[in-house]
Amino acid sequence: MDFISLHKYLMEKTGAVEDFPFDTGTLVVKVEGKMFALVGISDDPLRVNLKCDPEKAEILRELYPAIIPGYHMNKRHWNTIVLDGSIADQDIFSMIDDSYELVVKGLPRAKRPTDI
Repeated sequence: MDFISLHKYLMEKTGAVEDFPFDTGTLVVKVEGKMFALVGISDDPLRVNLKCDPEKAEILRELYPAIIPGYHMNKRHWNTIVLDGSIADQDIFSMIDDSYELVVKGLPRAKRPTDI
């Protein structure tokens, strides 16, 4: 997966907003001010941090060598996915969906996007 495909999919999420709060090399994608994805845009290979259910995070790390505990994140709740071609795009899209949904479910009902 390349940056353009990743960025397009992230930004298609309802309410998704991009930001660079840390530095010019780390794209943060938020919904209602809460992060659901961080992308190291200068990384080679590309990397993305995604929120994940803690039990599922452990399983994914066992299944895929390209998934490691979240870099600079709470390692129980975040995974770093190295986009080295070893994980199918559809699986990455599914992990993005899970991250987005976890964050949205944590929002107050009045702030949740309505099409979830």
